[in-house]
This record gives sequence, structure tokens and C-alpha cells, in this order.
Amino acid sequence: MSDNKISRRDILKIGTTGALGIAGSIYLNKMAPFSRVVHAENQTSSHNNHSVNHTNMNDTTKTEGYKMAKRLLTEFDYGKVTKLPDGRTLREYEVVAVDKEIEIAKGIKFPGWTYNGTIPGPTFRCTEGDLLKFHFTNQGSHPHSIHFHGIHPPEMDGIAPIAPGQSFTYEFEAKPYGLQIYHCHVLPLARHIHKGLYGNFIIDPKTPREPALELNMVMNAFDLDLDGANEFYTVNGYAFAFMNHPIKIKKEELVRIYLSNLTEFDLLNSFHLHANYFTYIPTGRNENPSQFTDTIMQCQGERGILEVRFPYKGKYMFHAHVSEFAELGWMGFFEVE
Repeated sequence: MSDNKISRRDILKIGTTGALGIAGSIYLNKMAPFSRVVHAENQTSSHNNHSVNHTNMNDTTKTEGYKMAKRLLTEFDYGKVTKLPDGRTLREYEVVAVDKEIEIAKGIKFPGWTYNGTIPGPTFRCTEGDLLKFHFTNQGSHPHSIHFHGIHPPEMDGIAPIAPGQSFTYEFEAKPYGLQIYHCHVLPLARHIHKGLYGNFIIDPKTPREPALELNMVMNAFDLDLDGANEFYTVNGYAFAFMNHPIKIKKEELVRIYLSNLTEFDLLNSFHLHANYFTYIPTGRNENPSQFTDTIMQCQGERGILEVRFPYKGKYMFHAHVSEFAELGWMGFFEVE
């Protein structure tokens, strides 16, 4: 095997056609977290280096990586529910940190650190005022923790490392309502977040929101050669997932998107919708001033709710409004029927 650095500009230069030729044989070495170089073996020619036509955009195969991204789009973990003597709802969640290779594009596997085996982790969901217990077990190779955004006692803030093989229960009341996030808070932070330890955490208001098609989207990215620059950008961990398989919705249906940015190594990420406008509610708080727009930006850890209806049938593109991010995987379609 030969040592090569695969930069994002190399991927853009050869296009996904060539990149996926490499991808078919790139298999990130398990020691990659401790190396500055990704070990790659190129078993194909790069005769199409001039191409900027990303064939992966049109690849309709349903890989394991795509299946993960699709499942995370609509899957919410409400925990194990019981009623307490005082009438409150108790929700208990099982969370396991585990090292796992995750397919982030067709043929490319990333040596991730995960919550419950996916990148991003599960989308935890509850209602404001619920008592929450997150039973966390670290089965990974490094110390980890879970830091929840929101309001809770400092001893439940997740800044203390949990050693491999150890467990801890985070217990607190769910507040305030809105879209929160969670992530590992063990040093070095950039590595633990970039490796995949993060996810969305929805606290619903006591008065339910209007019924809608609800979608969960976590913007993230992957630095394959650990040079501090990402080579692939995704929503829910798989490049071009919803280009290949557009998200199906109905004309005039209310669509609610829980959008967060957990991208490491870039200051900002963004969401742009073609041919339509949406209402953006920062942190999912109705009291916050909202925007009616077609493009929003988020720094790392920022999040919000997008609500939109589509007045016409057809395919509406959405993507990051940084062209490089879009061309490296952060692009998709809504298909209105």
C-alpha cells in the first residue's frame, strides 16, 4: 500500500467519478486517528480527471451508508416511558459509545467514534418538563462523555470523561423546549466531535406544534487524511444521499426540518432551498424572531427549525450555499408529488 493524501480539492478536480474509483479501494486504516496520512490504494485509472461530473449524485444503489442517512431522517428515540407517582413522565435512554466504521460515500468507510453505532447519533426526543435519564456506557477505545445543550445541573453537564468500560447516568429535567444538540466534550474536542460523537436532541413544547412531516437533518463533514480540511460534506453522514433518492413530500404539506450544524474544521455551514422560501426559527423557540428566507447559515452547535410548504409539484434542490461543500456531497432534492 502507498501513502497518499487525498485532499478535498483533489476530489473536486477529478470529480466524484474519479474519486469513487479511489473510493472503491480507499479503506481508512484503523490507525488513521493517530496518523496524519490516510493509507490508500488506487486500483483504478484516473482517465477522467478532467471531469467535474459527480456520478455519485445519480447512483441509485441503496448502500448501507444511504440506509443509515435515510433512517436517521425520520427516526426519533422517545426512550422507555414510565409515569412517576407525581404524574410526571420519566424517559430512559440507552446510549453506548462504540468504535465503528461508517460508510460516508459509496465505497468509503470512515473509522468513526459513534453513539449507538451511527453518525450522527440517535435523535433523542421528549417533552418539556419530562424527567430524563440517559444510561451511558462507554464501549469505545477512548474516554467519552455526553454534553447536552439546554438547562440542567452542572454535575450533569458531561464534561467529566467516562473511561472505556465504565458507565454513567445523566439525569435532569427536560428544559427549555426547542431544538438542542448533544456531543462528546472530552479533549481534544475537535477530534471527538469530528469522529462522530454528536446528534440532535428535541424538547417538544407542552402545547404540541402543528402536525407536519418532520425531518431530522444534521450537517456534518469528514476529514479523511486528518489535515484539518474536510473532503466530504453530508447531511446525516452520507454524501449525496438525497440526490440519489429524493425526499418525497406532498404538495402544500407542512414540512418541519430540525436542522443543526456539527461540522468540524469549517467556521460555518449553510442550507439553501431552490424555488421556495421557508420560515426559520432559531433554536426552535417560537419566541425568537424568525426569518422568511431561502438561505440560512449556522456555526458549529447552532440549530433551528425550518418550516415550509411547497406550492408546486416537482423536484426542489437543497444544498449548502458554499459551492465546494455542495460539490463534495452536501446536496439533495425534495420531490413534491
